[in-house]
Amino acid sequence: MSDNGCGFPAPGLHSFLFKPIATVGGFEFNKVMLLALITTVLVVGFFWAAFGKAKVVPGKLQMVGEAGYDFVRRGIVYETLGKKEGEKYVPLMVSLFFFIWIMNIWSVIPLAQFPVSSIIAFPAVLAAIVYVVWLGLTFKKHGFAGGFKNLTGYDKSLGPVLPLVVVIEFFSNVLVRPFTHAVRLFANMFAGHLLLVMFTVASWYLLNSWMIPAAGVSFVMTVVMILFELFVQAVQAYVFVLLACSYVQGALAEHH
Repeated sequence: MSDNGCGFPAPGLHSFLFKPIATVGGFEFNKVMLLALITTVLVVGFFWAAFGKAKVVPGKLQMVGEAGYDFVRRGIVYETLGKKEGEKYVPLMVSLFFFIWIMNIWSVIPLAQFPVSSIIAFPAVLAAIVYVVWLGLTFKKHGFAGGFKNLTGYDKSLGPVLPLVVVIEFFSNVLVRPFTHAVRLFANMFAGHLLLVMFTVASWYLLNSWMIPAAGVSFVMTVVMILFELFVQAVQAYVFVLLACSYVQGALAEHH
């Protein structure tokens, strides 16, 4: 019986905690870290295999790689930054997109069944990378004074409200932006996994009770949730990279 007395093992925060697979020098290596490591190997390995020996007439693997690369390059980077400015940032954005996407997809892969992005540390590190790139470009492009104006919306024409605008813009851009960038990805993956676990466990629980018809409904909802999660996983990778591109665009733009 579960703690709630009804026998239903309700999902909760414990669904996001994993025992260490191994401990080396006090460092615990768990399932989520393993999935993140496998994700890195898969992304690097795929593009290495696709473009390591690129041919004029591409094979199937190279065609798939080019399609994915062009989707991010033309559909996100060029659309946000333009071809001239955006080309140098394409490798970073392609890497971010596919790394995030594969981390998310683990949620619906048998045996893995867990989205790495639902652990806040991973979106936080990726958001921090974008944050450092954004700030670096801002001050490199505009200098210290110009960078400060870019970050705070400093404009003398605002008159008496200028100090208030500077404080709000600084708080929003420098402090809140990296937080929301990370949390948006984390929260969607966290909530999606929780719902998926709930319907999956409910299907099994109801199937082993007298409420078998309800188990069928729950199973249908599980399938619907899996399909919806596949959509959300791709959308969240797209949104994360789109926002990263918009931040870079803001860093490169003249004072606004």
